[in-house]
Amino acid sequence: MFESLSTRLQDVFKSIRGGARLTEESVDVALREIRLALLEADVNFRVVKAFIERVRVKAVGDEVLKSLTPDQHVVRIVRDEMLALFGDAPQGGLPPTTKSPRVVLMLGLQGSGKTTTSAKLAKLLMKQGRHPMLVSTDVRRPAAIKQLSVLAQQIGGRVHDPEGEMDPVVRAQGALAATKNLGFDTLIVDTAGRLHIDDELMGELEAIKRAVDPSDMLYVADSMTGQDAVKSAGEFHHRMGVSGVVLTKMDGDARGGAALSVVGVVGVPIAFVGVGERVQDLEAFHADRLVSRMLGMGDVLSLIERAEEAVDDETRAKLETKVRLDDFTLEDFRDQLRTIRKMGPLEQVLGMIPGMGQLKELNEQRKNIDESQVGRVEAIIGSMTIAERRNHTIINGSRRKRIAKGSGTTVEEVNRVLKQFAEMRKMLKAMGGMAGMKNPRRLMGMLKGRGIS
Repeated sequence: MFESLSTRLQDVFKSIRGGARLTEESVDVALREIRLALLEADVNFRVVKAFIERVRVKAVGDEVLKSLTPDQHVVRIVRDEMLALFGDAPQGGLPPTTKSPRVVLMLGLQGSGKTTTSAKLAKLLMKQGRHPMLVSTDVRRPAAIKQLSVLAQQIGGRVHDPEGEMDPVVRAQGALAATKNLGFDTLIVDTAGRLHIDDELMGELEAIKRAVDPSDMLYVADSMTGQDAVKSAGEFHHRMGVSGVVLTKMDGDARGGAALSVVGVVGVPIAFVGVGERVQDLEAFHADRLVSRMLGMGDVLSLIERAEEAVDDETRAKLETKVRLDDFTLEDFRDQLRTIRKMGPLEQVLGMIPGMGQLKELNEQRKNIDESQVGRVEAIIGSMTIAERRNHTIINGSRRKRIAKGSGTTVEEVNRVLKQFAEMRKMLKAMGGMAGMKNPRRLMGMLKGRGIS
């Protein structure tokens, strides 16, 4: 997501940086490129027009034109105006409410991912210490109710599923009563997909709304559908009063215009974004983080949050002790690779590192990372004896041949893994534990090569 737009914007900033002095003409050329980049990214044309005009007014001011660092001023202006596209509404997650229990109604078109997103939201709330209950009111789609039950089982959540009850309104009412009686603090209501022009189904949705009096009305939109998703969200908002939008498939190859357009067109904030297929791949939306990644500035806060989720305090302390004592083994190397994989797709994780988007050679390597090769590294280490994993210096030529045969790889691949391990030992010793991930060149050096990338 945003790969093409991010590259185009960074190229524009480089062209400004390469000029001797900023002029109104050079600003116009840069803005023309930015306009084309945004339109190609499927941003609403009215949003683009207003955005470009605001940037131009600020960029041609005396303060910018006479500045010794005009490119930095322009980047700051573009960043500020991109943030303004998301409005002044609170960003990220569900807003505070005095209602108890909190009721979240999930809306959207068929196939937008409401059921999966409902389970993901429950998982996220559970991590925050809340106690959600789930209920499906989708009695039309085959196996929809069963799907939610299976997902709830995966996350260890509770689902309300009265046997034989197929009235959506009654199911929602029963779930609300059970939520109160059993002491749960949140009810997530998954509804059937529908078009806003289907009066019968919209009437059913209004009846569910009256029955449970929701605190939040979240419209789940497939970001792959671009401006169609924004238009549909606007129609639902006009009819039902949407309080927030959830954009799914933000890890895909969609152009991303929906994210930049939704607040300006629909008038409601983005609450969450889906960044993967796993049940934990739902994040509270933060406009500043998204814009920073789009402009090639990385997203350190999200990177730290993912690292903290993947590595507990005890494991982190153990690693730091091993690094200090120079006792980092091949077993630890394998565990660190698994930890990085738990943080999400490698390409996505590396994209959060500041400056990665501006280092073209490294950026190309990042795009070409083959995560399946990490499994080959694990197979190679798994084919070693305990003594070899704990003391790599004893691995001679004959042992390397045996390890290659046992892992279904080649001696060259075994050699590469051992070399990468040695490089990681040096990196961790110099930088300390997971801090090495903040250096994109060293991290890419660790990951590149056929053994991993």
